[in-house]
Amino acid sequence: MKLILKRFLLIFTVIIISCDPAGSDFSPNPEPVIPAEISVGSGVFVFSFNEIDIEIYYYVPNSYTATSKLLFALHGGSRDAESIRNNLIDKSNEYNLIVIAPKFSSSNFSLGDGYNLGNVYVDGDNPSTSTLNNENEWSFSFIEPLFDSVKSSLSLENDRYNMFGFSAGAQFVHRFIQFKPDARFDKVVAGAAGWYTVPDSSIPFPYGYDNSILVSTNMSDLLSRNLFIQVGAFDNDPNSPGLRHNEYADAQGLNRVTRAVNFFETGQNFSNSNNLDFNWSLHIIQGAGHNLTPNAENACNLMFN
Repeated sequence: MKLILKRFLLIFTVIIISCDPAGSDFSPNPEPVIPAEISVGSGVFVFSFNEIDIEIYYYVPNSYTATSKLLFALHGGSRDAESIRNNLIDKSNEYNLIVIAPKFSSSNFSLGDGYNLGNVYVDGDNPSTSTLNNENEWSFSFIEPLFDSVKSSLSLENDRYNMFGFSAGAQFVHRFIQFKPDARFDKVVAGAAGWYTVPDSSIPFPYGYDNSILVSTNMSDLLSRNLFIQVGAFDNDPNSPGLRHNEYADAQGLNRVTRAVNFFETGQNFSNSNNLDFNWSLHIIQGAGHNLTPNAENACNLMFN
């Protein structure tokens, strides 16, 4: 009888243990954090995620400490991550920032679908449930594990990062915060985007939310984020190379200045109509055209000054 009771208690204990969720952090297959191959100064390393290797250009100032902030710098359509990294070195030294500039190459993330639109859909201009890519395949999905890798390597204490994107990179970052609302970003600067995904469910994706998974967006959360929308005052050429023109893009305005204003005002109007907190801001850079340097300098001053 005692033997039977012991066996029963043992089986009962095993069942209890196997059903224990182990808390909210429980993960049956946790991904190990592989420290980045990164050190003080300028360099490049290869980061692997979802069987794709991407080059990461970086700069770590000599004075960096565990409390230094990290800035993701997202390149434009030229895919020149090295250039945007180099452009931010002076500001990195001034503000003691760690600059991480991933290169989303055309071979891995082709055209606007793969980069500007985050590779969320096979064809971002024609979204559907059947062409929605697995989230691991999104270009947006590289940022969080890359942050963990760099954070581990440099023993950083900050649990949040900042983002700056220029031109196509601005398209990337303003959509990133919409598709990745639970990501650990803090301040985000979208600099001189060609066009936007506006928070409006009456407009079809990729220009608005209709027909996409963004229709379930928590607008209160989105509008409360630290989003800085910036553009050069002279970035007003409607014939600027690569500037998209069609019915929906032109409804946002005919150049980058008017489109930035439209995006900001769409969020502001929704916030006012629904009595929501609004934490976006609009910044027109006087004397600047569609140039990386004034955008990069102004972005850092907005986030870190």
